Amino acid sequence: MLAPRLAYFEAVARHEHVTRAAHELGVPQSTLSRAMVRLEADLGVALFARKGRTVSLTPAGRTFLGSAERALAEVEKAADSVRADADPTAGRVSFGFLHTMGSETVPALIRAFRVDHPRVRFQLVQNYGEAMIERLRAGGLDLCLTSPVPDAPDLVTRRLDEQRLRLVVPDDHRLASRRRIRLAEAADETFVTLEPGYGLRRITDDLCAEAGFTPRVAFEGEEAETLRGLVAAGLGVALLPPPAVARPGVVELTVTAPRAAREIGVAWLDGHPDTPPVAAFKRFLLSRRGNLLPD
Repeated sequence: MLAPRLAYFEAVARHEHVTRAAHELGVPQSTLSRAMVRLEADLGVALFARKGRTVSLTPAGRTFLGSAERALAEVEKAADSVRADADPTAGRVSFGFLHTMGSETVPALIRAFRVDHPRVRFQLVQNYGEAMIERLRAGGLDLCLTSPVPDAPDLVTRRLDEQRLRLVVPDDHRLASRRRIRLAEAADETFVTLEPGYGLRRITDDLCAEAGFTPRVAFEGEEAETLRGLVAAGLGVALLPPPAVARPGVVELTVTAPRAAREIGVAWLDGHPDTPPVAAFKRFLLSRRGNLLPD
């Protein structure tokens, strides 16, 4: 109830004159006078000493003015912030992506987008799929690249690309001389995987189940390249997407059966309006369907 009257109060206090304040605010003098009377009644204290149309602040009024000015400044600061974020040419996009998209895919996407939108700002969040979806639902993200592509009634998703997964083995492994492998041939191997909750972990478990076995897990991590390093150290084997840079000490085998791949898609909240920069980046991502990943 107090908030709408703060700007009225600040103007009257600054001008020390109701008529001049009403003219600045563009409201009738009577409306402004009644608003100040109601404000004092709500607070239970006199804010002004009145002499005709001129007024002066009481001690209580001066105390209240300081707080009112700070509150109005915070509101104006917030308004400036949201206007800046929605600016078509220099606004902000909150974008989430998987750890495995961070070394090449996302930098390449942002670089290409900024050719036509050089001033758009990005707030980037790198996390696993389920955590990003939670953040999306909480309003902390505008869009996210994730895998597997979620299926939920409150989300809009679009499949953008597919990435083949490889069985990564140490270079001195019994299978290292092979180029292709059926996943069932690795049923007796020890696996290093991502932690439960990661999309790639779910895909690994599902592919192994389709191949007829449950993987024996020696280590659960948070980052694919850590797993690749542990494979090189001989701790186990892993199902992983291709690396940005070839890593020594491992051999990457094509899995012929079952078909080992993961779908990568973009997700956003259904029914939420986009700011102009978010809409532009969304159109850009959708235009990259089938060409999202680097060669």
